[in-house]
Amino acid sequence: QVQMVASGGGLVRTGGSLRLACAASGDTLSTYYMGWFRQAPGKERESVAAISPRGFVTYYTDSVKGRFTISRDNAKNTVYLQMNILRPEDTAVYFCAATVRNELGRDAYDYWGQGTQVTVSS
Repeated sequence: QVQMVASGGGLVRTGGSLRLACAASGDTLSTYYMGWFRQAPGKERESVAAISPRGFVTYYTDSVKGRFTISRDNAKNTVYLQMNILRPEDTAVYFCAATVRNELGRDAYDYWGQGTQVTVSS
């Protein structure tokens, strides 16, 4: 079973950048599809980005394309989300998740980490 801890959230101004990290333990991530999700107050959870086990395939929701980049370092058992040109509408709690199935663009993940708050001020 995979346990994950997300970090890197914080308060940033519009146009700024943050890099989220999701560190895993309990199993190697090299066989898992990994995803980043976010949930803003009063809104449904949204799939933001996802990456295949070896990093060859990625998915992004339309609103973050060209601004966010998902990557992974399987040797470090860590997945990253580089967020640039942040907007107030990116404000949310961000979660990482893992699954052995191809759930790129979907949300039926098996393991979820705790969230990290990202707040973008205007």
